[in-house]
Amino acid sequence: MRERGSKLRKAAEQVYGVELAKYAIRSMDIIGDIAIIKVPDILMDGRFEFAEKIIELLPSISTVFRQKSPVKGSYRLRDLEFLAGTYKTMTIHKEYGCRFYVDVLRTYYSPRLSTERWRITNLVGDNEVVINMFAGVGPYSIMIAKYRNVGKVYSIDINYEAYKLHKKNVIMNKVKDKVEVILGDAWQILHDELMSSADRILMPLPEKAIEYLDAALYALRKRGWLHIYLHIQYDKKEEEAFNRAADILRHEFAKRDVNIVSMSIRRVREVATRQLQVCVDTMVTKE
Repeated sequence: MRERGSKLRKAAEQVYGVELAKYAIRSMDIIGDIAIIKVPDILMDGRFEFAEKIIELLPSISTVFRQKSPVKGSYRLRDLEFLAGTYKTMTIHKEYGCRFYVDVLRTYYSPRLSTERWRITNLVGDNEVVINMFAGVGPYSIMIAKYRNVGKVYSIDINYEAYKLHKKNVIMNKVKDKVEVILGDAWQILHDELMSSADRILMPLPEKAIEYLDAALYALRKRGWLHIYLHIQYDKKEEEAFNRAADILRHEFAKRDVNIVSMSIRRVREVATRQLQVCVDTMVTKE
């Protein structure tokens, strides 16, 4: 990672000069052999040459896109501009011994969540039934199935392109016997098919976690774990985000006659200025 950052700075300096290079990106998303960069307005004129330099200095990268918009919509997609290399949007990304087909234009995938996915994997107990409400191409679900003695993972996504790749990824990683991939809206599927079935539920979509909390509780057994991801603003210190997340969920659970057995809040990453993505790991019991 450090070597990659050094080469990124070198590419910026060669194209823009030392002074302007200070405004260049300091990191990029690398998914398989595809790099996705953000380019500030002051450096837009040289973006194609900059992308060519990235490929020259980092030969493991064959394609460079510029991110034109933030992640948006129910499918969590971003607009991309092709800058250099071989035009393609499909790649295979490797993470903790797993491999995933990813279409960077039509499906959501963040390599920045790699450590968080591994953390969650190591929390899963023997023979648990796990529901992943917003699975994408399946990294959480497949990693859990591959490394834990899990009973079953129900892995749901509403994006048909993600669903198709998720099914391929399940086969590629040899976890077909443990992971059931389901296409559709998690709310409907949990209500129609998975009532009181899960020991642990993952909600890795901060924009909809609170909105879908009733569905998650409906599918949870009388006692179980919820991993709830939220985006939380803070004013000065990150601890404020932790306190606000705890207050939000205590309020939501109290409205539903749900008892909190334990709660811990972890920083996942900073997603904007003074805005944290946090994960609230909560064991609850239902009345």
